[in-house]
Amino acid sequence: MTVAISKGKDPQKAKPGFIHIHTQVNPHLSRRIICPHCGNEWNFYQIAEEVKLTTRYVQNADGSFTPLSDDSRILGEVKLYCGECQADLSKFHNRFLEMLF
Repeated sequence: MTVAISKGKDPQKAKPGFIHIHTQVNPHLSRRIICPHCGNEWNFYQIAEEVKLTTRYVQNADGSFTPLSDDSRILGEVKLYCGECQADLSKFHNRFLEMLF
């Protein structure tokens, strides 16, 4: 945030004792998740509890297996963590999901 303090919009026309405060806020900064514990804004991870993972395989002629597809279903809670200090940031998880592309 940038704060500039001046006496009115035009210092020549300012009333005595009047202070004009102008703020500029970067609209993208308010959308970023920032860890309130360490200030990290780059590295995050999520942990899903009670995950059902189904992997389909085909058996090759030599007896080895090759995976064909994976399917996962999360049955439990999903939590978001700071990648730097490992703080629980689950209160930001909905915002995190909104910003996944």
